[in-house]
Amino acid sequence: MPKSEVVWTSGGRKTSGARIKLSKGKGLFVINDLLFEEYYPLEVDRTLLCEPLVIVGLEAKDFDISLKVRGGGKKSQRDACRHALARALEKYDPELRKQLKSAGFLTRDARMVERKKYGLRKARRAPQFSKR
Repeated sequence: MPKSEVVWTSGGRKTSGARIKLSKGKGLFVINDLLFEEYYPLEVDRTLLCEPLVIVGLEAKDFDISLKVRGGGKKSQRDACRHALARALEKYDPELRKQLKSAGFLTRDARMVERKKYGLRKARRAPQFSKR
């Protein structure tokens, strides 16, 4: 397992994109120049973002993690960060790939918002029909 190596990678979800810098360190976790707890004040969001670390049995306090995330909403950004974190862990230690892959963290969620079609109000919502 590489020591003191800096890993750069990215992840995505819907229209959100996240870039991560992961290195051995003292546990500094920063997202868009804000502390992890400030960017995601809800415990649920923090738990979901750190799932890849929990699956492989590592802790965030062992690494310095810096994330830059853009686009989408907070939940989409959280999932993009989680994808980037999983890819960074795999790059950091290729032996973790099997655990991360079986948990589904290395697969980018390809679902996107469906485009609006002409003649409809939304992607599938038709105008109200009036018989009389």
